[in-house]
Amino acid sequence: MLPPALSRLGLLLLLLLYPAHVGGLWWAVGSPLVMDPTSICRKARRLAGRQAELCQAEPEVVVQLARGARLGVRECQFQFRFRRWNCSSHSKAFGRILQQDIRETAFVFAITAAGASHAVTQACSMGELLQCGCQAPRGRVPPRPTGLLGTSGPPVSTGAPEGSAAWEWGGCGDDVDFGDEKSRLFMDAQHKRGRGDIRALVQLHNNEAGRLAVRSHTRTECKCHGLSGSCALRTCWQKLPPFREVGARLLERFHGASRVMGTNDGKALLPAVRTLKPPGSADLLYAADSPDFCAPNRRTGSPGTRGRACNSSAPDLSGCDLLCCGRGHRQESVQLEENCLCRFHWCCVVQCHRCRVRKELSLCL
Repeated sequence: MLPPALSRLGLLLLLLLYPAHVGGLWWAVGSPLVMDPTSICRKARRLAGRQAELCQAEPEVVVQLARGARLGVRECQFQFRFRRWNCSSHSKAFGRILQQDIRETAFVFAITAAGASHAVTQACSMGELLQCGCQAPRGRVPPRPTGLLGTSGPPVSTGAPEGSAAWEWGGCGDDVDFGDEKSRLFMDAQHKRGRGDIRALVQLHNNEAGRLAVRSHTRTECKCHGLSGSCALRTCWQKLPPFREVGARLLERFHGASRVMGTNDGKALLPAVRTLKPPGSADLLYAADSPDFCAPNRRTGSPGTRGRACNSSAPDLSGCDLLCCGRGHRQESVQLEENCLCRFHWCCVVQCHRCRVRKELSLCL
């Protein structure tokens, strides 16, 4: 029988992720599922009550949550592309990875929770959801913006004294609070936080750390109004960070992840090394050491690194020495198809030819 935390959080994540046939944890709890947003809700009886309610009341929000979870996995694959475990989404192996309280799992939960929040928030701003829209105007004075519309640099100086320009919230701000609420409602399964339920505490913390990576890095963008560029009035709004930035920040947290253990009553977490300070809300947590991912292992879900392309001259994680786990590598000439002779056509399409190129690859033995 699956642990309660895994059967809900892990199974829920797999339900959200796969648009095609899914094995995942269904090898333990049922037959493969042909996944689409409707089928997520048809299977809602397997989920906690709040998720079932959301499926019934707001199925279009669940569509965006599923899109965000897949966005998170694609970002995981980009950030881990040079690591021994490259966030491979083969569903059955992925399910076994999710059974472990390792730092890779911490990243997966964080990036998918972040993706869910990001996708719902973006859908609100784009008018794709009736339940939400642009962020409501705020009652406080806007902070000094980091840049004008479409820029990230300082505001253009107009010769006016500092602070003399009028400010107001306007435009279409991204409603991160709504995205966070729906991500939290659907992805944070209800758990009885009783004795020994450490896995739930770790996963729920990592979910929230992922959402925090989105929420705490929204930026203020502004547009100037006034005659001859005088910028007599600035209209400002809050904008989501690009999701690639979210992934990069969470990768930094992955590298500095904290190992934790439960307190005696199982209701709180402590650093595994007592001399270290307690982790913060933005830190990623794990409770067990990762396998080395060098060889295939059905029990851990490791696909191994045999046949992976590596860089024979790089000393880092992408290099053949580390990626191939000391087994060596071989050279192989392969023929690939790439986009070439691309041209921009007004408006707004880029059309490319497909060209065959021959490349020399280094592949792990």
